[in-house]
Amino acid sequence: MGVVTGEIEVASVHPPAKMFKASVLDADQLFPKIMSQAIKSAELIEGDGGAGSIRKVNLVEDDTYMKQKVEALDKENYVHCYTIFEGDMLANKFEKITYETKWVSSPDGGSIFKSTVKFYTLPGFDVPAENLINKAKEKTAFMVKAVEAYLQAN
Repeated sequence: MGVVTGEIEVASVHPPAKMFKASVLDADQLFPKIMSQAIKSAELIEGDGGAGSIRKVNLVEDDTYMKQKVEALDKENYVHCYTIFEGDMLANKFEKITYETKWVSSPDGGSIFKSTVKFYTLPGFDVPAENLINKAKEKTAFMVKAVEAYLQAN
């Protein structure tokens, strides 16, 4: 097993508290609405949303799903860490994918979404690290901009 690690940063015009609430605390209800081309539904299937909770996300692409385990949730410091541990996207490629995320203030009054992603690859699955990280950056930027647009409109 290998580990591919990447760092991701995406700026937003909204402050950290607002972006954290929408993108983490309200994600189960909000993401299927604002990212309907990617996410069908999201539901908490175990726990209360805090550390140890498990969420199932049903995706549009090929009618697939993923399960995520919340490793840490710090509402005061806008930190959310989770592991994708089951789902079609892992099959024959990854043991798991982990994200350590944090919203921080930016000098202009907005915020910056900072994330460390780690892909734990299975033996025999070789893909350039740059490809994995670039795809993660694209998806993250899409998510941040979708939340930002929703908040600006509402």
